[in-house]
Amino acid sequence: MILSSHGLIASQIASFDADAVAFFNRVTTAGGTLSTTEKQAVNQLVLDLKANSLWTPMKAIYPMVGASAAACSQNLKSSSFTGTFSSGWTFASTGVTPNGSSDYMDTNLIPSSNMSNSSASMGFANNIANTNASGIEIGVQSAIEGMTIWSNAFSSSNSRIGRGADASSSAYTNAGRLYGSRTSSTLQTLYRNGVSVATGSGAVTPLETVYKITLGGLNLSGTPNLFANCRYTFAFIGDGLSGTNITNLDSAIVAFQTTLSRNV
Repeated sequence: MILSSHGLIASQIASFDADAVAFFNRVTTAGGTLSTTEKQAVNQLVLDLKANSLWTPMKAIYPMVGASAAACSQNLKSSSFTGTFSSGWTFASTGVTPNGSSDYMDTNLIPSSNMSNSSASMGFANNIANTNASGIEIGVQSAIEGMTIWSNAFSSSNSRIGRGADASSSAYTNAGRLYGSRTSSTLQTLYRNGVSVATGSGAVTPLETVYKITLGGLNLSGTPNLFANCRYTFAFIGDGLSGTNITNLDSAIVAFQTTLSRNV
């Protein structure tokens, strides 16, 4: 029986999906490390996303594994959109936590350059809720354009995939999984733990054309603002996802977090 330097059986390495292996290599090259359990969880996540036709629509997937900035900044989907963390974050096997006053992660992804106004989505999972009343968990916004999702800022949960017709529901102060998806130029849906909780319809302005999406706060015309203090365990950005897509994505994320023994 031959073991790798990370304790993996050679046959296990050979059976890993090529995209999972590419992610492992990016983590290593950046100076990060992953445990055997984390690698197995990531590999199964890739398989689940591909089995449910969710791999292709994704632009960026941040599994938040490896308990370091080097590992958690890596995009599972590709070598594009590697995150850049500001100083001050806390990294642990249970997730990544900003200080709530100045921390953010720049995804280096500009919405209009990578998605269309009729097909865009993003979301996050956390296992400690944001308690900053004005905190926004993920987003970007300038004078007339935007793409944001927040759980309890301004006393509501909100999905704004292109400003104009927001999908807004009653406040959620608990930890969980919040996703927003625009599937046409006039319809977007807000999902909580895989279930639709609100829709917004009507004409919207274009997706952000200049500034990049940030995690941990809102990129407001190039300046990080409205910081959140939740503990993130997952984040993604992609093309528009249907209700069935979201259900399957949520199931894959829950399975992933369960394997890692992280609260879901």
